[in-house]
Amino acid sequence: MVTARDIPRNPRIRSTGHKRYFGAVDPRRILIFRTVARAGSISAGARELGWTQPAVSQHLQALERTAGSPLLLRGAGGVTLTEAGEMLLRHADSLASVLHVAGAELDDLAQVRRGTVRLACYPSGAATRVPQGLSALRERHPGLDVHLTEAEPPEALAMVQDGSVDLALVFAHQGQELAEPDLVVHPLGTDDLMLVLPSGHRRARTRGLALGRLAGETWIAGCDRCRAYLLQACREAGFEPHVRHVTDDYVVVQNLVAHGLGIALLPDTSLQAFRHPEVEVRRVSGVEPRRLGAVHRPGVESIPAVGAVLGALVGEGVG
Repeated sequence: MVTARDIPRNPRIRSTGHKRYFGAVDPRRILIFRTVARAGSISAGARELGWTQPAVSQHLQALERTAGSPLLLRGAGGVTLTEAGEMLLRHADSLASVLHVAGAELDDLAQVRRGTVRLACYPSGAATRVPQGLSALRERHPGLDVHLTEAEPPEALAMVQDGSVDLALVFAHQGQELAEPDLVVHPLGTDDLMLVLPSGHRRARTRGLALGRLAGETWIAGCDRCRAYLLQACREAGFEPHVRHVTDDYVVVQNLVAHGLGIALLPDTSLQAFRHPEVEVRRVSGVEPRRLGAVHRPGVESIPAVGAVLGALVGEGVG
């Protein structure tokens, strides 16, 4: 229970005049009053608080001036409460109870016994490593409540910036930045890009396959970042890719490939999440892996719940 003992010793008294409404009452003085009322005398209350009797009396007098009415009747045997004092004591008990609950809840948050964390993540990460990390986190901190939103990096970063989420897992391809300089980035390794072909494709058995040998193919492109890198890599390999289909759903991509409607580059994590039985997956030279990272606003990691989620995801090597 939070009591007046928790109040800083001898806080400076500020005159509030003779206002006759309790909205102007200093809550510290209400707790001091409660301690004295429960102790039965000013001297006993002062001992409980660890203060001098004149300091406690000064606070009580200031409280009575603010209330516009005596709260305590002093006598040789201690103090008795006036009608106003009885009323105020009921509110003082309520205040002490509310502060006790607030203190307990703050302690729960500090000890990561509870807390809410909002997380955004790109689709393949949300389908693979995030569940692994959150499952391990639940065993250590079962009271944490993590809300996951699937979002591609541009949307996820915007959500971090405007405070819609606390933490985002993002990726960036060669020549792209993981996040803006004003955000904190925790590198989480890389994710290989794999070539996805229909079963029986003439290039499926080619050894040492280079991107430049796929110039005549029809391509399926992904999200904005993925599409930009596909165009960049193909141009560096000496050709302009013929992109017929665009989707950021890796299940749709593989179904299109399986039906012979194009070929694609997909990250390894998306193939871990779903692998169509009628596609071939090959490594191809001339393609760089994408970089992964956890991103948040400066200082957010000091919130215990966010720090716990970040630690679980970084520790699990989220990809």
